[in-house]
Amino acid sequence: MIRQDFHRIDPKRRTTLDHKKKQFATPIFKQQDYPFRLNFYGVPPTAEITLEEFEQWAIDRLKILAEIEACSYRNKTPPETEEHIKPLLQKFLPLSSNTSSSIGPSDARLKKERQKDHYSHFILRLAFSGTEDLRRRFARAETMLFRFRFQHDDSRERRAFIESLNLDWEPVSDEERRALSEKLVQATPGLRRADEETWYKVNWERVPELVEKRSIFLSKGKAYVPGREQLSMVIAEFTARLERALELTSRALPRLDEDDRLTPILNHLSKNFGSAESVYSESEGFVDGAPITAGSIDHLSQHFPLCMRSLHLSLRKNNHLKHFGRLQYTLFLKGIGLSLEECILFWRQSFKGLTDDEFNSRYKYNVRHAYGDVGGDVNRRGRGYPPYSCQKILGDTNPSAGQTHGCPYRHFSVDNLTNLLQATGVNDKEVLRGVREDVGKARYHIACNRVFEWAHKSEIKKVKDDGTWNQTDLDTIVHPNTYFKRSYLLKQLGRNPPPQNA
Repeated sequence: MIRQDFHRIDPKRRTTLDHKKKQFATPIFKQQDYPFRLNFYGVPPTAEITLEEFEQWAIDRLKILAEIEACSYRNKTPPETEEHIKPLLQKFLPLSSNTSSSIGPSDARLKKERQKDHYSHFILRLAFSGTEDLRRRFARAETMLFRFRFQHDDSRERRAFIESLNLDWEPVSDEERRALSEKLVQATPGLRRADEETWYKVNWERVPELVEKRSIFLSKGKAYVPGREQLSMVIAEFTARLERALELTSRALPRLDEDDRLTPILNHLSKNFGSAESVYSESEGFVDGAPITAGSIDHLSQHFPLCMRSLHLSLRKNNHLKHFGRLQYTLFLKGIGLSLEECILFWRQSFKGLTDDEFNSRYKYNVRHAYGDVGGDVNRRGRGYPPYSCQKILGDTNPSAGQTHGCPYRHFSVDNLTNLLQATGVNDKEVLRGVREDVGKARYHIACNRVFEWAHKSEIKKVKDDGTWNQTDLDTIVHPNTYFKRSYLLKQLGRNPPPQNA
């Protein structure tokens, strides 16, 4: 017979653990110093911040990483990517140097910038450690961001930062350099004499970028790296450390007991990596002065994204849309500025073959409810439901037979998607090939932005050349109503650029 208390531990024999070895010791909260602009993010933050800072800082950093990833997917060159993210960094994640003319080393604003950079990195690290795909994408985007900052850092500050890392780069002795002189010159492009450089020996796995380019000498598992390739060594070290840290974080996630207020935020961030969706603002799709009436929708539909264009075409073809299609389209029309009265008129005119009584009894209430004219819950303040974002549309259940809502880039077959694009005027073979590639890799918002940029390439070039719009006015579109507003304004040749998202 097995005793019931067999597994009990005698309190007198219980091992007393050293508090320093406890896995989750009591945290010590303190303000950290940030002597350098650059950061390897080796030490987790411990000071307290507000819940609003926690969420907003993470969203701001996510916007930057999403744009970096979008530039990569669109095959933008490093200079093009730099041009694209530089104003975004200044807006969402500024990071001044100690020698900046506008800020001093003891300036509170400098410390706040570096604190935001530090905390936002760790918040997103926690949010994106759950899956291998998220970890890989996060590490890649963070590495690209670090590279950009490293290249633009003050040379003296950069040198001091590298020295503070205590990297175990083994200097190559003069004797060994002379013995390998000929091989070093042959293996290093553009090098005339080996004694022109300071050389380091590192394990070849630590400089994969240089190994891939075959631009260094390898011997017995060691890579002989010239001092001018210091950037590659630092970047490789940053990536390796971050990948290890992400792996450790992923193992700790099941044991973490986050605050109930934080869990929804972290889940939201991880789901929106790639779109950087933020809270929708009422002005997102509204164009002041645009003729938004029931009678103008047909003409304005040329500015609609493919999801709404598809709904409009289906409505005109069948004189009807099922419930979820009507709701998705009604909220979009509401978001571009169509009034409730005009929206009711639009649907009444579109549903041909119905009597007024049939329309009023079956459909009018739903339109009024979407606008917040009737109903409780979200409608109590008279606002109704907000227009659907791309993330909302992509995350909804797939449309069944006969339904037309959703995102064509995700929910249509490739052949049907191609036919729809061609029917709406997209006939460039290279664009269609890029869309197929994006869809195959589940980069739906990139496919949509690819089509937008092709359709508006001349207008985009004009507003950039004449300075009417800046780069932040042309960031990645992640909302159907933003698509409409930007398209409409660009076709007006850049008048009144859209206000920047908060």
